[in-house]
Amino acid sequence: MQLRYVFTELAQGLRRNLSMHVAVVLTLFVSLTLVGLGVLLSYEAKKTEDYLGNSVQITAFLCNGKTQSENCVKGRPVTKAQEAAILKVIEQNPEVDSFHQENQKAAYDKAEELLGKEIVSRTSGPEAFNKTIWINLEDPQEYEGITSAIAGLDGVHGVQDRHEILGKIFHTLDVLKKSAWAVAGFLVLAALLMVANTIRLAAFARRREIGIMRLVGASTLYISLPFLMEALVTAVVGVALSVAALGAFMYVGVHRGLDPTVSFMPWIGWPEYLQASMWVAILGPLLTVVPTLVLTRKYLKV
Repeated sequence: MQLRYVFTELAQGLRRNLSMHVAVVLTLFVSLTLVGLGVLLSYEAKKTEDYLGNSVQITAFLCNGKTQSENCVKGRPVTKAQEAAILKVIEQNPEVDSFHQENQKAAYDKAEELLGKEIVSRTSGPEAFNKTIWINLEDPQEYEGITSAIAGLDGVHGVQDRHEILGKIFHTLDVLKKSAWAVAGFLVLAALLMVANTIRLAAFARRREIGIMRLVGASTLYISLPFLMEALVTAVVGVALSVAALGAFMYVGVHRGLDPTVSFMPWIGWPEYLQASMWVAILGPLLTVVPTLVLTRKYLKV
């Protein structure tokens, strides 16, 4: 097999159908980038869920004497008797799987870790924070009973239902992920159609050479190799642009943008980027080389 001929035909094919190849590269670039973003958002959703919990937890804040509410009198923190009554209700509720308490010092230390010492130092110390009871549920969907049971008890400042908070976060991440994959799916289809048109035009432009090669006994692989090389070059360029775009997103958007400003949230890192790049690197050649192998059997029959 004369490799010189293959590379000559590759250069001529890229030059002859330059506009079509550019269109395929751009479509691959956008579609693969969206696929990569979908993968990164999936990893981010998993990290967020692992960090914040899986929406099966609610938190009861006890009176600290600093604030006033329906069940709290200002200047009167929760008493031992009130706290015992609250714990008894929680223990006896069938919706509760387990629970643990957190004192004011632990709440203060956690706030320092999440928000930073500079912000938390502006408060009046641990006394400004509430004692809390973290309640794990048996069933994520069965939470209204325990919420209503403790919300009206004396000594309970408030109940935070994490379903409302985390549900919105997870829903937003899920919508973004599915939207990226949906748009990527349409663009992948467009890329496949462009690959098919490129092969058809290239085969039509070389129909005379292909006919001569058939007459002299050239194999199908030898004839189709320039087409496969064109598809591979297109895929490599598209993958390279997509990987570069994902890297720019990670560096500028996550590490320089979100990570410093929203430091209490866990953010995806370079290991997740490498995994997303791996998926992009696998998908890119599949979208060009495989259709080329299939379609050359049809269009190279001269």
